[in-house]
Amino acid sequence: MSPTRWGPPIDVLPYFSKEEQALMTLLGALTDEDWTRPTMCAGWSVKDVAAHLLGDKVGRLSRGRDGHTSEGPRPGEPFPRFVDRINEEWVVACRRLSTDVLLTMLYEFMGQTTEYWAQLDLDVLGEPVTWAGDEPAPRWLAAARDYSEFWVHHVQIREALEHTPLEAEYAEPIADTFVRALPHTLRDVDARVGKQVGYTVTGHGKWYARRERDGWVLDRGAPPSRTPLASVTTDLDTFWRLCTRNAANLDRVRTAGDENVCAVLLGMTSIIA
Repeated sequence: MSPTRWGPPIDVLPYFSKEEQALMTLLGALTDEDWTRPTMCAGWSVKDVAAHLLGDKVGRLSRGRDGHTSEGPRPGEPFPRFVDRINEEWVVACRRLSTDVLLTMLYEFMGQTTEYWAQLDLDVLGEPVTWAGDEPAPRWLAAARDYSEFWVHHVQIREALEHTPLEAEYAEPIADTFVRALPHTLRDVDARVGKQVGYTVTGHGKWYARRERDGWVLDRGAPPSRTPLASVTTDLDTFWRLCTRNAANLDRVRTAGDENVCAVLLGMTSIIA
């Protein structure tokens, strides 16, 4: 897999099956009361989030593997609103299913998404990853986007259940995926060519974006410049919550440099919102 303006490729294929198995082990042991517990997704229970995960899986297979074209946004409907609407419609429809039926469907489709990504050339450009830009993105970024969304919802379910945290190994690609929104996040920041900004997720890596003539380019590591335009440092738990618009403890965030650019960095969104 080749580097791009979004930085070096991310290989999430080794993580898909293990994360799915951990999720199904968790869901298979739930009580009736567990399924109804509220999650941090407003208005959604544990069952609703599990149904949303099923929708993501079958939607990926239908669009990507089977070439199925479904409805698009209504006239004048912004794309994020369209996504919110169809997600809600799916979840509401799945409330008609028993938990046994939902589990059966999850068991049926879980491994198929792993197989789908494994058979593709992940260097090839595919659909846009909209939070990373409007242009076609390499498939490895789309696969990483899918994995990161599954991981976030898995964590949300565990937190709702007050269950043990998901094993740290499953989080290894998360910071490296979400930070790929950085070039798109900085698109309106006016800086001279060569200027850099840095983002550090403690214990998980350092990244920097460098201004080129045609936009910002991401790379791993600390900024080569001793005086980056701006930099942000935080831990993974705070980082993923910031990137997904969940409540985060800003006391765990350290910033340096241009305050306006730091504010842009802290507004980075790695979901469709």
